[in-house]
Amino acid sequence: MGTKGMSVLRHIVEQERKFPQATGSLTGLLMDLIYAAKVISREVNKAGLVDILGLTGEENISGDEVKKLDEYANDKLFNAMDHGGHLCAMASEENDEIIPIPDQFPKGKYVLLFDPLDGSSNIDANVSIGTIFSIHRKKTDGENGTIEDCLQKGCDQIAAGYIIYGSSTVLVYTTGQGVNGYTLDPSVGEFLLSHEDIKTPPKGKIYSANEGNAKFWNEGTKKYISHLKEKDSDTGRPYSLRYIGSLVSDFHRNLLYGGIFLYPADYKDPKNPKGKLRLLYEASPLAFIIEQAGGMATTGKENIMDIVPTELHQKVPLIIGSKEDVLTYQKFVADNTG
Repeated sequence: MGTKGMSVLRHIVEQERKFPQATGSLTGLLMDLIYAAKVISREVNKAGLVDILGLTGEENISGDEVKKLDEYANDKLFNAMDHGGHLCAMASEENDEIIPIPDQFPKGKYVLLFDPLDGSSNIDANVSIGTIFSIHRKKTDGENGTIEDCLQKGCDQIAAGYIIYGSSTVLVYTTGQGVNGYTLDPSVGEFLLSHEDIKTPPKGKIYSANEGNAKFWNEGTKKYISHLKEKDSDTGRPYSLRYIGSLVSDFHRNLLYGGIFLYPADYKDPKNPKGKLRLLYEASPLAFIIEQAGGMATTGKENIMDIVPTELHQKVPLIIGSKEDVLTYQKFVADNTG
């Protein structure tokens, strides 16, 4: 019997059976997340009909204006995850500090970090958006989670994934044993296996970048983008530009079709170049996924998975996608660094 069309629960349980030491706690955690995703998907699909579009009038810790649907997704994730006994703490892009598990609920051995609604600046325009999550094992002593449990390298993740809310709702995740994708069948209310053992092509023909920032990029990045635009049939150039402006959407397309997504350091202030994307909530989980699918993720100088976080809302440059494309980018940067 083939596995395509298998429910996500059955597929997770069958994968779990390969590890006799598994307790089922991670499976329970993932199922709580999946429930939250279904609820958020329902609200996204009717957002224009109820009063959850627009702004709340507040800003999050990163200075972004908070959308009503952002706030809704953040609350739903917390309420779905706080009582299951699988987590010792959570952290969200929308919250300044770590989120403790309420005292009345049992504590578990995992930490959950999430971006409740990535691409939320596009909500009102009906562009695909998504939830990104990362799971770590608790490393400190004691029952309650601490900030140290949250500030772990990407290579220490035990699971990561995202849910994209678009023409269909798709869950993609990894536990370090490859990458699988599941599509929500609204007629039965279940995620069904639709993309088994995803492998990203080693080289693509797509690049995704906000070229409105090109004047602030380093010389290596500028030359690399120019290189992609040149005609050379032997190397499959020119590449096609595809940029939605929703990280999870751009990443998902490039994961399946091959290519490279770039949000390099911003040199508006040459003495203080900065990245824009959050290490813990965006870069690290997507890096885990792309590496498991055969791709690569870097800041241009170091592997995303090797960065030791120093703060919850740390930002980094992100270049991620097909391995050959990312390696070529790194060579351009190295060759043009004085």
